[in-house]
Formats: sequence, C-alpha cells, structure tokens
Amino acid sequence: MNHLHIALRPMRVLAIVAAAAAAVSGITGCAVARDQQTVGSYIDDATLTTRVKAKFAEDPVVSAMAINVETLKGTVQLSGFAKSGDERYTAERLARNTSGVVAVRNDIIVR
Repeated sequence: MNHLHIALRPMRVLAIVAAAAAAVSGITGCAVARDQQTVGSYIDDATLTTRVKAKFAEDPVVSAMAINVETLKGTVQLSGFAKSGDERYTAERLARNTSGVVAVRNDIIVR
C-alpha cells in the first residue's frame, strides 16, 4: 500500500460515519433542537426509535402506520391513534421491552 492510500483511510471512515448519521437522521421523524443532545445520543435515540417501530411492524395487534414513535435521551414518546385499548397497551409494552429504552410516555389516543 502506498502512503496516500493509508492517509485516505481515516477520511473514508469519517465519510461513512457521516453518511450513516445522515441516513439515521432521515429515518427518524424527530427533530432535535440545537444543544439538546450530543450526536452520539441522537444516533442512539434514532436506533431506539427504529427498534420500537420494527417491533410494531412485526406485531399483529399494533398498527405501525397509525402510531408515531419519537425518542429523546432514551425516553420513547408514543402518539397517534389506536383502534382499541389493547392496541394502546401492546404498543406501550413493546416499547418498554425494547433494549435501551429508559422510559415510555404513552400519548396514544383510542378511537
């Protein structure tokens, strides 16, 4: 390997990390205010949001399209509409049982 190739390796890693962070921020629907959290914390929260949404998508009771998930500093906020109390409860239970979730705020409305 030549010296130029070795010198460019950290730049490639940085570019990959930046692209991953941009992709994760595009996945989440949650806007983070300036100075509210670190980039690492933001990425962790985006990962938690994705994990919770994936659990919703796999569950036959919960409508992943009708329930919104936002995460800030490990606290997951659920909002949107459920068809039944069981769906509301199941969504909260799935979120609480997701690894890394610190707390859950359930603002889902049953209608």
